Amino acid sequence: MVSPLSEEQVMTALEAVMDPEIPVLSVVDLGIITGVEISEDLVKVNMTPTFSGCPALKLMEKQVREAVEGLGVKAEVVTNFDVAWSSNRISEKGREIIKNFGLAPPPKHTGNPDFEAMRHTACPYCGSENTSMKSPFGPTLCRSLHYCFDCLQAFEQFKPV
Repeated sequence: MVSPLSEEQVMTALEAVMDPEIPVLSVVDLGIITGVEISEDLVKVNMTPTFSGCPALKLMEKQVREAVEGLGVKAEVVTNFDVAWSSNRISEKGREIIKNFGLAPPPKHTGNPDFEAMRHTACPYCGSENTSMKSPFGPTLCRSLHYCFDCLQAFEQFKPV
């Protein structure tokens, strides 16, 4: 007998698991959930981190497992790099969430991120492209620091990877 749960139900439960660094962005919209396998007695969730040294990985694994177990089934979370994460995996909804959070979303790319494009990224506050990258190194590995000359706001960009 197969579990009565559907993949859609599992993904809906996982939408409640937020990225610890961007607490309004779900692991689903971040694009780190790479697969769900449902059997009679177990739901296996495959996930890939945004960065191999992600300090929040163990916390996210625990929260993903707890969210699935909240559906009344046993859960296993497998973290691997079988499906490489890239910033292109962030959903359109996720990109809007990132922008509304005050971060510039990463530009889409065709496999080779254009780090030159980061230099004049649009400001998440006013939309101006009259910006400058102040440092490619932000408070976390996945962010860079920028400044908008029109609204005079400092902001961070989620780096394209």
